[in-house]
Amino acid sequence: MTKLWNIYLEIMARIHAIMNSVLKEFPHVRYRAPNPHAGGSDSKVTARDFVPTRLAAALWDCLMKFKATLSDFPIAETCELVIVDRRIDPVAPIMHEWTYDAMCNDLLDIDGSKYTYEVTTSSGKKERKEVLLADNDPIWMEIRDLHIADASLQLTEKMQEFGKKNEAAQLRLNNKEGQEISTKEMQKLVQALPQFQDQIDKLSLHIHIATTINDQIKKDGLNDIGKLEQDLVYGEATSKDILSMIDSKQGMSQDNKLRLLLIYAATHPDKLDTAKRLQWTKLAKLSGEDMNTITNLECLGVSLSKKQPEGFSLQFRPRKVSIRPTRKEKNQDEMGWQLSRFYPLIEDVVAELGKNGLPKEQYPYVKLPVSLVGEASVTGQPASAVPLKKPHSVRTIRYNWAAAGKISVGSASSDSGSSTNEPTITGTRIFVFIVGGMTRSELRTMRKLTAQLKREVIIGSTSLDNPQQFLQKLRSLTTIDDID
Repeated sequence: MTKLWNIYLEIMARIHAIMNSVLKEFPHVRYRAPNPHAGGSDSKVTARDFVPTRLAAALWDCLMKFKATLSDFPIAETCELVIVDRRIDPVAPIMHEWTYDAMCNDLLDIDGSKYTYEVTTSSGKKERKEVLLADNDPIWMEIRDLHIADASLQLTEKMQEFGKKNEAAQLRLNNKEGQEISTKEMQKLVQALPQFQDQIDKLSLHIHIATTINDQIKKDGLNDIGKLEQDLVYGEATSKDILSMIDSKQGMSQDNKLRLLLIYAATHPDKLDTAKRLQWTKLAKLSGEDMNTITNLECLGVSLSKKQPEGFSLQFRPRKVSIRPTRKEKNQDEMGWQLSRFYPLIEDVVAELGKNGLPKEQYPYVKLPVSLVGEASVTGQPASAVPLKKPHSVRTIRYNWAAAGKISVGSASSDSGSSTNEPTITGTRIFVFIVGGMTRSELRTMRKLTAQLKREVIIGSTSLDNPQQFLQKLRSLTTIDDID
């Protein structure tokens, strides 16, 4: 590791420790263990494999210093923290995620939380508006985690409900009774009611956004692309299906082609050979930079061979052992929509952690809890010298969480401004940290797990990336040999 990386690691550890100090929390620190056999029997462990290990150790050192010097720091562990890196799930940042929040950040030009768009006033004049998609927008909070189809339906219902309560709107809706109202008609309806502008500004905004997203989905043929992505993940499609789609959709963007091929490479590492690489370069019209982006998946634990015996050929070693979790198929009730099959693997990790079922061999403790000392001889882990006390963070209060700092931190709260929707918390907090960036699907699943586990799940990362940002980072990765 470089000196600069060591500095970054120390900064991350110190920020974590300070956050725990402010929250009066002292976590059991766990981390994703390096796996020397992830790429096959002849693979070796690289410096990247030890990133979660080193961050966990650095954080523990900071926590011990705080415990020794701060009078109000907890004397015993009060919560749980698991540290992983992007290698746990290299597919999640590439997939088209179909929730309203994820679609906004994938298909629209959003800077952080700021969205800029053009509106036509009642006088016919065009104006540019800037809005924040944030916690103070009740509609955003209500629909952000819904599938885009459900979000669109809910906006339609809200507009119809508004129309029924308003005489002027009712007159305009009379001719549409019993018929589905398009989002464009809803926009016209909103514009025709200036006296209610203060009440329906937010609704107008989200109708505009939903219309823009749905138009983009149709324009890019994203329903077909999204289905193929999910079929690839679950082993129901092959490279022939990718090439057939690329050939049939001549207008497909280079980024969408690259995302499909990256998903295939990450989920079928033993099937990408020289012949397929030639096909991809020719049919998908990928540049050398695009192919290098696929090669850079090795930095995320995908087992690409470093050797190039035929000049530019790409080889893969079969993966004999892997600690990357297997993505399970959801049942129909969980899916809701066909394009809801995919979910990020961190969801399974946290769910197992919440049930005390996370394997200690794959996710060891920096210091083994006293309650597990009897197993120390099996795991070979040292036991904590501090006896556990009843955690002070067990609570039955409702909560709110505000993001802060350079490191992205998200709460599991699904609060929409109404206390009736806030989950009741009865257990200790769970903290999750992903080195290398997290996705909005991962943030969403933590909100879902908060309600299921009745424990506040807080996820953080070095960044919160949309797919375009992740692709740019993947393109710019240095070769493994240079970094190691």
